[in-house]
Amino acid sequence: MTPKRKKQKSSLESKWTIPPAIPDAELPNLMFKRDYQSEMAISEYVELEASDEKVKHAEKVTTEYVLGRKLEGWDVRTDKGRWWVITWPMNLYSQELFPSLDYTISFHVGIMVRKMSEPDPGVPPMEQGLLPAAWRRWEQAAEALGESEEAEDFQSVGMRCRECFVVMAKIMAETEMVPEGATPPKRSDVVNWCELIADHFAHGASAEYVRKYLKAISKSGWQFVNWLTHATGATRADAVLAVEITQHVLGTFGTALFRHSRGIPDQCPNCGSYRIEMHSDYEEGEQAEPVPTCRACGWSKI
Repeated sequence: MTPKRKKQKSSLESKWTIPPAIPDAELPNLMFKRDYQSEMAISEYVELEASDEKVKHAEKVTTEYVLGRKLEGWDVRTDKGRWWVITWPMNLYSQELFPSLDYTISFHVGIMVRKMSEPDPGVPPMEQGLLPAAWRRWEQAAEALGESEEAEDFQSVGMRCRECFVVMAKIMAETEMVPEGATPPKRSDVVNWCELIADHFAHGASAEYVRKYLKAISKSGWQFVNWLTHATGATRADAVLAVEITQHVLGTFGTALFRHSRGIPDQCPNCGSYRIEMHSDYEEGEQAEPVPTCRACGWSKI
């Protein structure tokens, strides 16, 4: 028998050595450009949703604009696996089940479009939580609009929107808003209560135009939904406008209430930046109270 020849290594194999993979925990230190605040938010979200995993690395790999919304795709590595995180709205997908980011984005957009077809107040849940009864009636008005066909249906939409104004005013109205010596308006007097609410939440010379705007939209909006409630020749366009006006009034007054109740500053007192957001420390648990935080310098209101 002819003896077998030993396979000789090529000069290339003997000369070069392929280095081992870089540990995931070391990857953040090798990145040239990093958004620390966004990385932290993404990492906290993944560790909240996948509570038994610890994030080792989070890196933004793509940004797309779909239907007027900015979507960011993040590659997140944990001690147990890898995830895609796509914003906004934020959701995570296992890379084992969704190996392609492009496909995952398409899937995410499909969910987002279906979600957008439902009535959406367009304001953060924390702000909705301050006027829950008013927003619930707004959702009912939006649902009624989708099923409306005749003038009577459109009038019904106006009636539901009218209820939103009444409930909002009742929730926000406080006796301390009434000037000393003045007679408080009736509980159903939406226009006058909204004027007092505007004076309370947007006081001072610097808020003059904000105060005027709050009064103007509440008065004109109230007059419009009252007219629609009794308009025998109401059209779909009228009902659509009523729903949009009501949404805007609830959102604007709700934001004023939220900023006042949480003490949110217009600018960071530490660095002067306007990048103030509400941030929760998830290390304290899911029920951690969000606090105003500066994305520029990391300042938080304690």
